[in-house]
Amino acid sequence: MTRLASIPRSIGGMEWHWRKGTEAAGAPGADDDDIVARLLLARGVARDELDQHRNPTLRGFMPDPSLFRDMDLAAARLADAVIAREKLTVYGDYDVDGATSAALLLRLFAALGHEAGYYIPDRLLEGYGPSGEALVRLGEAGSRLIVTVDCGAMAYEALAQARAAGIEVIVVDHHKCAAQLPEAFALVNPNRLDENDAAAAHGHLAAVGVAFLLAAAIVRELRQRGYFAGRQEPRLTDLLDIVALGTVADVAQLRGLNRALVAQGLKVMAGRRNVGLNALISASRLNRAPVCSDLGFALGPRINAGGRVGKSDLGVRLLTTEDPAEARDIAQELDRLNEERRLIEAQVQEAAEAAMAGQHNRSVALVAGSGWHPGVIGIVAGRLKEKYGKPAIVVAVDDTGIGKGSGRSISGVDLGAAIISAREAGLLQAGGGHAMAAGLTVAQDGIEALAEWLDARLAPAVAAASAERILAVDALISPRGMNPGFVEALEGAGPYGTGWPGPRIVTGPVRVIRSDIVGKDHVRAIVAGDDGASFKAMAFRQGEGALGQLLLHGDRGQRYWLAGRAKVDDWGPTPKAEMHIDDVALAG
Repeated sequence: MTRLASIPRSIGGMEWHWRKGTEAAGAPGADDDDIVARLLLARGVARDELDQHRNPTLRGFMPDPSLFRDMDLAAARLADAVIAREKLTVYGDYDVDGATSAALLLRLFAALGHEAGYYIPDRLLEGYGPSGEALVRLGEAGSRLIVTVDCGAMAYEALAQARAAGIEVIVVDHHKCAAQLPEAFALVNPNRLDENDAAAAHGHLAAVGVAFLLAAAIVRELRQRGYFAGRQEPRLTDLLDIVALGTVADVAQLRGLNRALVAQGLKVMAGRRNVGLNALISASRLNRAPVCSDLGFALGPRINAGGRVGKSDLGVRLLTTEDPAEARDIAQELDRLNEERRLIEAQVQEAAEAAMAGQHNRSVALVAGSGWHPGVIGIVAGRLKEKYGKPAIVVAVDDTGIGKGSGRSISGVDLGAAIISAREAGLLQAGGGHAMAAGLTVAQDGIEALAEWLDARLAPAVAAASAERILAVDALISPRGMNPGFVEALEGAGPYGTGWPGPRIVTGPVRVIRSDIVGKDHVRAIVAGDDGASFKAMAFRQGEGALGQLLLHGDRGQRYWLAGRAKVDDWGPTPKAEMHIDDVALAG
């Protein structure tokens, strides 16, 4: 990347650089590529693949499910169960990825004429992952075949206990695996260490994406056996709204197949054919078709609230019901629980911030507290990561002295691999995850040793990731160019998310006309350019930061460059463009 000309070091201490492939965007002598092409090129798309990526489809990105180890074995066994009407149970995790993965398979089996049961563990009472006791109980109740989704890759003891009881367990997961695999009938996971390179290239899939591939393999197996003679074959594309929700809410990288799943899933979701999702959209007070960010910030958190502070099975019940009245009741309950979750989160956030104030300057922020609600520690870890610019782990210690922790990482630092290594080193009772997020169980008296071990192990990676603070920029426009049409044009290279960053633009010079605080700590400003155009700009959670203070109290005569995301504010009668500010630099 090359540095933007004439932009000094910013208020946030970052250098602004053109994202690779967008150096010409908005500059004199730019080539003839449209803005969408430039955005795609900047995200690593080869020029001869631009058409494929402009409208990502399943046909263009869907791999043969047989590419993955144990996929055909799992599909054949589940096809046997469907044909024989064998009792089977889907065992899901309590978060959005687990709920959507479970709901997808349950809806598939129902469409195949076979009703399956489900089991979602209680976060507080049972913790993450399958427990041997629960698996055995399900077997004793008649389910000798169990499919775990979004969990099981590291469940050695639980799966061994199930196998000893004569229960067959199929694991569908995406979390990192160790070299030794648990004793499962089949284990489908692109992150198996013994996977081939082509399958491992899909390691960014959420569990619901892996479950969708399994669904395709099951339908193909049944088709080959003649199961659909005289009966309707299910339309797998009807399940893509669920796949999109789980993929975005689990912060999976939106590249390759994931981007196609989400792009097509949003189209299905716009039709609001899923009764539960329709009710959830209404409860979220969305008055338009959901966009990608709504999945992560409106719909996903409400599904998660059930597992965090309410009943863990609410998400699955919502996504599988065909009763509008039941869907409305569940959606309203999830909305209420989400508000309760926000209050609890704020309390834990305040306590975690206080704990950070007295912490040594480690490369990994690790804080722990007694009485912290384990249902919100992952969210708080994400907040700490954003504020301090380094991996963060928050541990909630219970009355028995056992800590349940959740961590979030920064780009370039594989936290999941470090947690697995810590478990193998005897520092943890349990632990696992993926590059950007991880979970763990640790004794209270081992927390300090874990913090020191992680600091030593990850310090080089964190230092490398933090050494050069660069803000990548895609386009330079005038203030008058900030309009809804421009924002709509940017969406042509979407959907955006983790691994496929939304476009960041630079505009200016502008002066701040007025500014104020809205909400708890957000800064709202009206800015005007030399061309006479004005628009609204927002700096979220920056009221007390340098950027927020500049907008609130800076010299009104000073001119600034703004860098951030262009959005459409559609709350009023006329849609208007606004900017969500990432950084500010002084203009001449």
